Amino acid sequence: MIIKILMLIIFFAVLIAVGVLSRKSAKSVDGFVLGGRSVGPWLTAFAYGTSYFSAVIFIGYAGQFGWKFGVASTWIGIGNAVIGSLLAWVILGRRTRLMTHKLNSSTMPEFFAKRYDSKGLRIGSSLIIFIFLIPYTASLYNGLSRLFEMAFHIDYKYCIIAMAVLTGIYVIVGGYMATAINDFIQGIIMLIGIVAVILAVLNINGGFMGSMVELARVPGDFPDYNGAYTSFVGPLPIDLLGVVILTSLGTWGLPQMVQKFYAIKSEDAINKGTIISTFFAIVVAGGCYFLGGFGRLFLTQEQVNEMGFDAIVPAMLANLPDILIAVVVILVLSASMSTLSSLVLTSSSTLTLDFISGTVVKKMDEKAKMFWLRGLVVAFIVISSVIALIQYSSQVTFIAQLMGVSWGALAGAFLAPFLFSLYWKKTTKASCWVCFVFGSVLMVANMLFRSSFPTLLQSPINCGAFAMLAGFIIVPVVSLLSKAPEDKLIEEAFSSYERPVTVMSKSILKEEE
Repeated sequence: MIIKILMLIIFFAVLIAVGVLSRKSAKSVDGFVLGGRSVGPWLTAFAYGTSYFSAVIFIGYAGQFGWKFGVASTWIGIGNAVIGSLLAWVILGRRTRLMTHKLNSSTMPEFFAKRYDSKGLRIGSSLIIFIFLIPYTASLYNGLSRLFEMAFHIDYKYCIIAMAVLTGIYVIVGGYMATAINDFIQGIIMLIGIVAVILAVLNINGGFMGSMVELARVPGDFPDYNGAYTSFVGPLPIDLLGVVILTSLGTWGLPQMVQKFYAIKSEDAINKGTIISTFFAIVVAGGCYFLGGFGRLFLTQEQVNEMGFDAIVPAMLANLPDILIAVVVILVLSASMSTLSSLVLTSSSTLTLDFISGTVVKKMDEKAKMFWLRGLVVAFIVISSVIALIQYSSQVTFIAQLMGVSWGALAGAFLAPFLFSLYWKKTTKASCWVCFVFGSVLMVANMLFRSSFPTLLQSPINCGAFAMLAGFIIVPVVSLLSKAPEDKLIEEAFSSYERPVTVMSKSILKEEE
């Protein structure tokens, strides 16, 4: 117990120290929200990765999908690495940095507003972000309760309060730069921790091969399918594909993820960041889902029915040495706090810059914006903490389910409009509106009237994946049928790609004169 507590104290002290040391970079709005757009590759890549993967992944999704698909759930982590990280950086990174810098936009709603000269798009998108990030933020605390009860035997509410207070301090004091530096530290912990935990858990059943042999003997829900949970694509490949699409492609439309590209410093940072973030995702996401695939070796179906999917991963860790349990606790805290800091910073900046400023408060100077930004960081953390405490004390299960709904709604609303806005000059304001409404309304309807949906779409995971893919049809079709954007707006946005730059001859071949 002394080792566990000592490691936690050191971890928390480092987070606070980073916040204090980063306070100079958080004196302006641009510095507080984007770190002055001068963040290097390592910090950006780790900020992207740690915002991507939280305790929801490690405790909730890894246990749930590992139980459902077996070791084939590893494909989810691979999809997260290839689609959610590698392709996201390659396809979105450079263009996002160029166009958002040209339009002087700090948030996704501000980007839509300036790209289409539409105050309505700004307000509409900011409201969608505000509504759906709140339950997403609250869900980050889920999964920590069983872990802390196992490791410390203390009431979960103290964990919620401590996590909220500490995150609030370093975000308020140091802004984006403190968040990015702490994300880097927390990312290192996640990389080391997940490798150590996988090796220790597999060793319980005789290493990798021993664990695979034992898992192949488990009939589970498929007694006629020998080795269902050790097969290449698992027993439910269509459902597995839906999870891969939602959790991988979905990052392209999540404001807290895309905003990381706004702050990139240079071309070199993009190239290095692409490699670093992809490697991070392979280890962390691939490792989490791979580990969850062996959950059936530690619990029975009756135990899962009684305790829920969140009990699977803690059960796998219960008999590990104290030092490893301490590492796991810090690993899960790191995953949750890094994502929490990213979400509250995105929420507060969006609500301040895109809704309150110019709408509620007509004229807001730099000092007032900083006041609102920090005040709303506190407000979002308090609200999410209260929701998590209510859920814990009253066992309100639908709040936990809102994680999938939130992710699907945000990605369904923003993915296609944002991507087409970066690449296609004919994208219109009307197409953005239709996609905003379709994605958010579809996911709310799925939550309220799930039984009325087709069987395949009753799962919020599959429905969210459908919302995202539908956007790729909605945006081009509506754009071709609606009023074309003004040439002036197109020229201003796309001129950011056409400015000539000088590069070394080793990078580009020049035709001989």
